[in-house]
Amino acid sequence: MLLGLAVIPGSMVPQTRVDPNAVANWQLLHPDLTPLFKRIGLFQVYGTPWFSAVYILLMVSLIGCILPRTRVYWRAALAAPPKAPKNLARLPASLTSTLDVEAADLASRARAQLIRQRFRTRVEEDSDGTIVVSAQRGYLREAGNLIFHISVALVLVAFAVGNLFGFRGGAIVVDGQTFTNDVQSYDDFAPGTLFRDSQLEPFSFTLKDFSVKFLTSGPAMGQASSFTGNLAYKADPKASERDATIQVNHPLAIGNTNVFLIGNGYAPVVTVRGGDGEVVYSGPTVFLPENASYASVGVIKAPDAKPTQLGFEGEFLPTYATGQDGQPVSAFPDLAAPALSLTAYSGDLGLGSGVPQSVYSLNKSKLTPFTDASGKPVTLTIGLGQTKKLPNGAGSITFDSVKRYARLQISSTPGEPLALGSVILGLLGLVGSLYIRPRRIWLRIRRTSTGSQVELAGLDRREGRDLNHDLTKFLDTLTKATR
Repeated sequence: MLLGLAVIPGSMVPQTRVDPNAVANWQLLHPDLTPLFKRIGLFQVYGTPWFSAVYILLMVSLIGCILPRTRVYWRAALAAPPKAPKNLARLPASLTSTLDVEAADLASRARAQLIRQRFRTRVEEDSDGTIVVSAQRGYLREAGNLIFHISVALVLVAFAVGNLFGFRGGAIVVDGQTFTNDVQSYDDFAPGTLFRDSQLEPFSFTLKDFSVKFLTSGPAMGQASSFTGNLAYKADPKASERDATIQVNHPLAIGNTNVFLIGNGYAPVVTVRGGDGEVVYSGPTVFLPENASYASVGVIKAPDAKPTQLGFEGEFLPTYATGQDGQPVSAFPDLAAPALSLTAYSGDLGLGSGVPQSVYSLNKSKLTPFTDASGKPVTLTIGLGQTKKLPNGAGSITFDSVKRYARLQISSTPGEPLALGSVILGLLGLVGSLYIRPRRIWLRIRRTSTGSQVELAGLDRREGRDLNHDLTKFLDTLTKATR
């Protein structure tokens, strides 16, 4: 229960190891809560001391449950069926009948029939000559229960192994770009405690193209119907290049490393010129989608611009339109009428201060927005192929083209085979504990002048079946076998 409660914040709050971009966006939207969440580790729930304490508590509890029960079960699994109660008639199901057959022969036939029904049996004879046949089946039910508990412990071990010896990283790769598997190529990289950078496999891949298909009609219009990335990869620098396709839930496996597609978006290609006409920035710029229409936010920084540094902040709109409030919006997620809506700034970008900056945010503490004649900040709306000049001859910005990008999770989890095997083992154990029906049956056979009197009784440890019916059927089969 504690573990279930502990994972709730990890499911509701974006996690740094899963999606650092989502964490950055969340922190921008919730500046008041961010310090508190950082202090108690809600952005890295699964690595916090309090989550580890719950995790270890569960492991200790499981071991404390498994070990003594295993000893008890081992003794019970080797034990003979229990002796018959003195009064069989008091059991939930019992029958009495008289058969014209010798008691020893009847006991032998009853035992053989029980063995065919997978009962473990034993036969005893009392001092008065009464023969008692005891039978039991369903020994594996408790084994299934134990196997399930052991599998849960093994799953926890598998996750621990994965976190200790594996790694998880994220990278945004634009169409045409090449990714090389070294630490410097990752946008974020979270190694396990015992993982070393030298263990990274020396592969590389190029995203040849990334395509998304959107529904253009019907009630689900605008929803994506497929995401497909075509890659060319090399398992190592000397290997030949191979083609591969990556899709959602269909990762690319390269050695012991998996490449997952977890997101996508647009990277507008822009060219920024300074006041002297020199190109100070050129290339694709990643914008992060905010909603299903792929309206995306991003920034452009041009620290080499002259006479002053330039910065741009705003949105990329795949299908530009004007909302009811007059603000620009995206009417459709595909590239029907792409446009940039940017606010331009001049001044000091703060890149030389030594304080790290996110590529998705603009430090405006020393920046001044360009304004119009009325003093309001200037918003530049730039269509594809257009160039907009900045006021006061400060420079210009050109919207050249649009590329797509894929957001990839690249990870190695050594404990995956153990986790998968443990889950399968746990399901088998659970099925066994649910469907194996422990049952005990006793026969007390007394010699009479006309044959043998049989007392037959049974006991089920679980409800749900007509035990009287099964005993009657058993007796009928036994009667037929004696004719």
